[in-house]
Amino acid sequence: MSVAWTGRARIYLALAPRDMRKGFDGLSAEVSHVLGRDPFSEHLFVFRSKRGDRLKALWWDGSGFCLLAKRLERGRFVWPRVKEGAITLTPAQLGLLLEGLDWRRAIPLAGEVRPTAV
Repeated sequence: MSVAWTGRARIYLALAPRDMRKGFDGLSAEVSHVLGRDPFSEHLFVFRSKRGDRLKALWWDGSGFCLLAKRLERGRFVWPRVKEGAITLTPAQLGLLLEGLDWRRAIPLAGEVRPTAV
């Protein structure tokens, strides 16, 4: 498996809940028909369950699909209230989402931060 994340790759968060029983083929069909995107692109597509405690991510690595899944033991993933389409996330926002944190409240630092001592 060739894992290479480029600056061109985007992270799409599907806003409507999806059936978590879907696998590679079902989710790639969702990407194509519902989101209007190419599932064979280098983009990552993230879906959540109706209860909000599970998510799946689909990614084409150039030789095949990768399907990632996560279930929170307590709580729910923070998701926008909008029910249609998709939004894009930054890699940092995805990291917060996967940790079960509210990625919408992350505030980027202004300007470059340099340490004063090492």
